[in-house]
Amino acid sequence: MDTSRHVARRLLEVGAVKLQPGEPFTWASGLRSPIYCDNRVLLSFPAIRTEIIQALGGVAGAIQGVEGIAGVATAGIPHGALLADRLQLPFIYIRSSAKEHGRRNRIEGRITPGHRYLVVEDLISTGGSSLQAVEALRAAGGVAAATVAIFTYGFPAAQRAFERADVHLHTLSNYAVLLEEARASGSISAAEATALADWRQDPRAWSENFSA
Repeated sequence: MDTSRHVARRLLEVGAVKLQPGEPFTWASGLRSPIYCDNRVLLSFPAIRTEIIQALGGVAGAIQGVEGIAGVATAGIPHGALLADRLQLPFIYIRSSAKEHGRRNRIEGRITPGHRYLVVEDLISTGGSSLQAVEALRAAGGVAAATVAIFTYGFPAAQRAFERADVHLHTLSNYAVLLEEARASGSISAAEATALADWRQDPRAWSENFSA
């Protein structure tokens, strides 16, 4: 089994990803969604956590000249820290905004200008939080070698955003593979698989149609 399928199976196995096309979740934006992803759940399973960090390490090893790891707050922090420890590389993390007190840091840890950092995120949705982190890293003098995430919904708009920002994106698994694994395991029906595939094509329209 390739890495993307293995990771997808693990996400489903521990409930890091939940699929509920009949009873959708409500995102912070107000949109209804048939999927909910929280990869922090993986941290509670040592064996699986180790597998994920090994897979992230494989991605890091294939990227030339990685000199540090940058976790995106908040969910990218633990996975990034574990990866940095495994690779024995410096670690920093990047907040969504500067602290309102103390030193008012946006980036925590010591960043070395000119060094190439692998930006670690748990999930790619629109890509907004990851790309904001990349902007902050660049503004502080760091170089974004690439961004790596455990999972992506695979929205075309997100891919275009990374391309415009000139940031290479690597993910361990993706939505299409996850649906195949969920269908193969019998955890979703053919009709549910169709509804889930429709959601990815146009999440806003899917949400509006479900609510209508």
